[in-house]
Amino acid sequence: MAANGQPEKQDGGEGEEPVLSLLDVLEEDDALEDKACAVLGACDAEKCSYPEGYVRRQALYACNTCTPNREDPAGICLACSYKCHEGHDLFELYTKRNFQCDCGNAKFKQLECKLFPEKENCNSLNKYNQNFFGVYCTCKRPYPDPEDEVQDEMIQCIVCEDWFHGRHLGAVPPEHMDFQEMICQICMDRCSFLWAYAAYIAIPPVTKITSAEMDPESKDIKVDDSLAEGILGEDGPNIKTGEQKEEITTPFIKEEEINMPNGASTSTETNQKCAAGEVSHLLKSEGSPQSVCKLKEMKVSPGSKANTATYWPSNWRSKLCSCDDCKKMYTQLEVLFLLDENDTVQAYENKGKTQQATESRDPLMTALSSMNRVQQVELICEYNDLKTELTDYLKRFAEEGKVVKTEDIQHFFEELRSRKRRRLDGMQYYCS
Repeated sequence: MAANGQPEKQDGGEGEEPVLSLLDVLEEDDALEDKACAVLGACDAEKCSYPEGYVRRQALYACNTCTPNREDPAGICLACSYKCHEGHDLFELYTKRNFQCDCGNAKFKQLECKLFPEKENCNSLNKYNQNFFGVYCTCKRPYPDPEDEVQDEMIQCIVCEDWFHGRHLGAVPPEHMDFQEMICQICMDRCSFLWAYAAYIAIPPVTKITSAEMDPESKDIKVDDSLAEGILGEDGPNIKTGEQKEEITTPFIKEEEINMPNGASTSTETNQKCAAGEVSHLLKSEGSPQSVCKLKEMKVSPGSKANTATYWPSNWRSKLCSCDDCKKMYTQLEVLFLLDENDTVQAYENKGKTQQATESRDPLMTALSSMNRVQQVELICEYNDLKTELTDYLKRFAEEGKVVKTEDIQHFFEELRSRKRRRLDGMQYYCS
């Protein structure tokens, strides 16, 4: 495989089209199948998910054919994308949390759901953002973007669930994408309590990004007010919008910037180490009943916050405070899901892979199970003969450095059928 994840192409000679090796094709096919299983494996492709209510997490689509020109946004489940919107212009939204399928409700003027038509007019608890119109990031562009020549990863914020270009997050993602979750600039600003945890838990970015680097065309990046409202909802807390600073500082806080409880001084190296040790011990107390609010023990000075995205390792959610006061705050900010490890995309993908592995069966074993003993032995013998002969046939091409073409495979099976006919024609039958 090439470094960019695409199959390497071999030159079949001057004037010939480049060809892929069989191994390249199989590896690419396996990678695509694994990705599809991860995203779609936990969804039912036959039944509308509406009766399940607001599903914790599911793959969603938006139909540009049924809700064009930025009309009322709507989301549909996997099964409805197949059965009710076949041939339509669909936007793949990956996964969203706590969403109930809209297919055929009042948002669709001329379409009735074929799988579950008995729906309420609207799903009042659904949340929508610009993704439902096929645009993403602060740049509000489609993906893939035919006008964007820059190779860049799109990363999903686990709070607002919008997707962002890595270069528009204010801080370069850690090398090799070595992080579990990302929280965008807008959501960090809205949920400012997270800066206290970022000082000790978040993964430092590779480098900070200036506004000029984020957008070569403009010196400043502006966050559209309507975008913020679309992400957060009308009743959400106030957030800051407008111009971004010329240069963005790192969000990760030095030990001496942490205000420790009881007025403890952190001016000396000893006190700094003690303070860091106390907080580290506090963050390790996962899952146990809390007598102390972790957040109150980790107050962050105003200068420690920065207008950047943050990157978080696996299991970081388990370190969040779960005292009653913090839970009330999470509820007000509509981020109570942060305490739920099963809310993560990773947990959803693992569920899909496990479910798919359980349901999938080897086709050979399926065929064998429907045969009697004699037929089973005959099939296994034929299979082993085919495997041996095909391996020997392909081995000659490998030794001579030749490319296997379609006509070569066709010739192999023609020869195989011919030998089988000669064998059958030469058999003699006797009656006793």
